[in-house]
Amino acid sequence: MKVAITGSSGLVGAVLVEALLADGHRVVRMVRHAPRPVYRSRLEEAEWRPEQGRVDTVALHGADAVVHLAGAPLSHAPWPRGRREAIRRARVRGTRTLTRALTGMDAPPPRLLAASGMQFYGDTGGRVVTEADPAGTGFLAQVCRDWEAAAAEAAGAGISTAHLRMAVVLDRSGGYLRSVLPLYRAGLGGRIGSGAQYMTWIAMRDAIGAIRFLLERPDVTGPVNLCAPEPVSNAAFTEALARALDRPAVLRVPATALRATLGDYAEETALLDLRGRPERLIKEGYSFTLPTIDSALSDILARPLPSAGA
Repeated sequence: MKVAITGSSGLVGAVLVEALLADGHRVVRMVRHAPRPVYRSRLEEAEWRPEQGRVDTVALHGADAVVHLAGAPLSHAPWPRGRREAIRRARVRGTRTLTRALTGMDAPPPRLLAASGMQFYGDTGGRVVTEADPAGTGFLAQVCRDWEAAAAEAAGAGISTAHLRMAVVLDRSGGYLRSVLPLYRAGLGGRIGSGAQYMTWIAMRDAIGAIRFLLERPDVTGPVNLCAPEPVSNAAFTEALARALDRPAVLRVPATALRATLGDYAEETALLDLRGRPERLIKEGYSFTLPTIDSALSDILARPLPSAGA
């Protein structure tokens, strides 16, 4: 296949590029600068400037699929009004720019996998949610609704489109796990708030595996929860990570302290109670490599970090 990827330098995108190249596919990295020579077989760059409404569609001719992963990170906290708008704009405007470019092509790539988030469901209060459940409330839930609506323009033009509702992706190379590992290794890990709130997660191996699975299943359209089949409470995650590192984790971060310092960011991330299930992946036959938090952490921590430039 020939697969174009936005967000190819991000946590998931960078790993996906390497996985697809290893599988023998051709990859077009969509970048926000002038394309540079890439001295690797089956890899090239193409320019897109979502803030200016520009996409190099010439480089997309003959592509079998586009995986759209670009979006501003959520890691900046608290969220002033300008930051909220930047998060929303990067996702919605960028997606709209891409879908309109694709639908304007004479022969667009027939498959689009567009990122979204499990935050679509909002705070579920411990209730299990699947793709059949409606959107929740809150800032990120609204962003996800608008994000998916922008991608749906491609579906309306006949492009097979799936919305990747991504959970917290666990990997040592970045994201949530990398941020907390130093604390846990120092024996400073612990529960957040009551610890009862559920965390919906997925190991990087399965995030990449599910995307590769969906690239080969154009009949699977609409929302797809990219999460492990066994979400865990914050307390259970804390215990599992401490056990995997053989370190104590007896501290606790009070919810009131998080709210006071991080505001809404805390409510929609660390304190969010979200218990998702990957119903469609299971129904379609995807087999999880690391379905439990213990198996995921054991695998992730056993593998060395990739060397620089790998």
